[in-house]
Amino acid sequence: MIALIPSLRAFARGLCGNRELADDLAQEAMMRAWAAHHSFTPGTNFRAWMFMILRNQFYTTIRKNARMTSWDPEAAERLLVEAPPQQHHIHMTDVEKALRKLPAEQREILMLVGAGGASYEEAAEITGCAIGTVKSRLARGRVALAALINGPDEIVVRKSAASKQVRNESVKRSSAAPSL
Repeated sequence: MIALIPSLRAFARGLCGNRELADDLAQEAMMRAWAAHHSFTPGTNFRAWMFMILRNQFYTTIRKNARMTSWDPEAAERLLVEAPPQQHHIHMTDVEKALRKLPAEQREILMLVGAGGASYEEAAEITGCAIGTVKSRLARGRVALAALINGPDEIVVRKSAASKQVRNESVKRSSAAPSL
């Protein structure tokens, strides 16, 4: 269980975007797992079981906090301060902001597979969806994340260049094929 702590914290931070809340979620998930250790089926995927507990704890916390608001003066101060202009590189804060804009399903899969190192099968088990759904959410999430970070124009240019290359290759194949 201890070996999973960094992965659990990273996944929790990806879900909620707040380091303190992520730590609380990871701790709560570990406490719940310890309390429910008798319900774990030996021979099954312990990692997926832990991530599922964390995920469920996150959604429970969201539901409980839906009507509550909090004031963090330090966070408010950071929002009101203009950061110095940076060019030609990405900061983790840019990635975090972009992740926040993604649909929850895509963000969750990106954090599980991309950041957490979970396999498609583990991610499918944790989220309760099919492996194909995991793959499509991951692919769409990556494209959307790149568009949010780099701007949509760069993605369109890459897609059109790739489709042009595919068209050129199919034309070459069709002209090289013998006619019957």
